[in-house]
Amino acid sequence: MSDSGHDAAAGTGALTRRAMVGGAAAAAGALIFSTLPEAAGGQGSVASAPPLIPVPPDPTKVLGAPTSAVSVRSPFVVTGRNPTGAVSGSSLTPLHQFSGNITPADLQFERHHAGVPTIDPATWQLMVHGLVDREMIFTLDDLMSLPSETRVHFLECSGNGRLAFKGSRPDLSPQNIDGLLCNAEWTGVPVKTLLAEVGVKSGAEWALAEGGDAALMSRSVPMAKLMDDAMLVYAQNGEPLRPAGGFPVRLFLPGWEGNTNVKWLRRLELVSEPNMSKDETSKYTDPLPNNTARIFSFDLDAKSTITYPTFPNTVKKPGWVQVSGLAWSGRGRITAVDVSVDGGASWVQARLAGEPQPKAAIRFTHMWKWDGAPATLMSRAVDDTGYVQPTLAVFREGRGPGTDYHYNHIRAWKVAADGVVTYSGEV
Repeated sequence: MSDSGHDAAAGTGALTRRAMVGGAAAAAGALIFSTLPEAAGGQGSVASAPPLIPVPPDPTKVLGAPTSAVSVRSPFVVTGRNPTGAVSGSSLTPLHQFSGNITPADLQFERHHAGVPTIDPATWQLMVHGLVDREMIFTLDDLMSLPSETRVHFLECSGNGRLAFKGSRPDLSPQNIDGLLCNAEWTGVPVKTLLAEVGVKSGAEWALAEGGDAALMSRSVPMAKLMDDAMLVYAQNGEPLRPAGGFPVRLFLPGWEGNTNVKWLRRLELVSEPNMSKDETSKYTDPLPNNTARIFSFDLDAKSTITYPTFPNTVKKPGWVQVSGLAWSGRGRITAVDVSVDGGASWVQARLAGEPQPKAAIRFTHMWKWDGAPATLMSRAVDDTGYVQPTLAVFREGRGPGTDYHYNHIRAWKVAADGVVTYSGEV
């Protein structure tokens, strides 16, 4: 998970391979105790590093650790969401520490309105009522007895990118800027399967989806989405949802802003009009420059972000550098990602890591031969609707300074002559 090939591991708090090898050679015949560096600064503290780690001089001469019930990360890998401790707030995914396309479930971002509830799966129920032929209550066993589907999709908070747009500064990392994002394999039951069971009455155009947290967080969802690709998810990356991820069941709406994917789902009420609840009027309504506002702007437009090299990394020396990042679109598949190393003056197409899936994030890479001169790195995503990720100037012109959601403009990173990488809001 940790991108140990980058010497910037110091920036993540992880010990580098060079340090490990050097330490082992220095103390043959005795255990070595390694001290991990403090975690890098960000919006708050991340997982504390253990003070000392015993390292044998030759692991091939020492019996290894026994089997265990649950795997843990190497003590040399220090990671974590950031910040922590809020019951009404968020913690961010450390995007800059990942390789590949999938986000580990325990590092998926969190956004809560009243903390994480404790729900017994044996007593959990989902009520489907309102404009239906038969009001029904489903248990977890009921759901798991129905035909399931497994798909890979991204999940993104609608406020992802706010910090960079409204408070841009050089020491922002990908975690700070775009950490309200994850990409995972989800397993559950299509919502339309349950709707077929209850029977949908004429006039049912929306559904109120309500969660079982202390805020009773709710959103109105059009029936068209529920009858399309919506799922009732009970597993992520092959295991039951984590409590912070909505255990035991959450609504999942591929490609739509995160808050509509209601966690700890407890009821779906079919109605003729949107509910206009506090969670979709006081929040998630976006002021525009023409004195109007966007509401129910569910779909997340195409977007990409570079995750390496970025702050707090340092490019150690001129030569080949693999530029890496993620791209995603809520309106379909990513068809291309372009990378610029000269601030947008020219672009080249990056390589995609696999076959793009609809409404799923995909990693892109581009080999860049750095000559040691200052450079500005950028990426832009294109999806199968033909949409191209906009520049910051175009985004700002269309949305105005008061916009508060769906920040999908191009991000830029400056590489200085000494290799120091910083975030650049403007190009």
